[in-house]
Amino acid sequence: MKYDKIVPGIFRRRPNRFIAHVETAWGMEVCHVKNTGRCKELLVDGATVYLSESDNPARKTRFDLVAVEKGPLLINMDSQAPNKVAAEYMPLLLPGLSLLRPETKFGGSRFDFYAEAAGERGFIEVKGVTLEQEGLALFPDAPTERGTKHLRELCGCVEQGYRACALFVVQMAGVSSFSPNAKTDPEFTAALCEAAKNGVRLEAVDCIVTPDSLTIRQKLPISLPF
Repeated sequence: MKYDKIVPGIFRRRPNRFIAHVETAWGMEVCHVKNTGRCKELLVDGATVYLSESDNPARKTRFDLVAVEKGPLLINMDSQAPNKVAAEYMPLLLPGLSLLRPETKFGGSRFDFYAEAAGERGFIEVKGVTLEQEGLALFPDAPTERGTKHLRELCGCVEQGYRACALFVVQMAGVSSFSPNAKTDPEFTAALCEAAKNGVRLEAVDCIVTPDSLTIRQKLPISLPF
């Protein structure tokens, strides 16, 4: 996926989870943050960030903050990007793909994708990963009841004869593997391990990131604590 217009800036502050103040070549801009997560390790005063410019004159903010430099890493932090690149990646993830439908309800749930491939039917839930610690990609960066619920519901899909997959899109390159963040969310970690035992397919992929693009690169090893 690509962004049309990208400009660099220097992050200064984030008054709330929706907006950031960014210093640009022509002055301070109030920008929309396309990620409602904490991202405290990313959005630090002085960090180089990249802004996507909107053509919509009716918007309150002219720019979206979509990527940030963290040391040698360039991290895409646009929460809408993982589903977009996942859709592009699906023919490789699911050989023989004949149908891909986004935002599909099943029971009391709404999963990111419903797919039919090689005579089988299934559901895929996509999670974007922006947290890196010592070369390891971790999810989540804050407790997520919604994420835990999705994993348990994917187990229910398997019980009813469907295929199910949790796909973790690591929005950076340069990490060695992916792991659930047991310290931050032990309940999610336990649910992920249980999902793996119950037949839910777990996949993690990293991405090639540039200021104006995001592309899935390759699969990553997944390390589960138990």
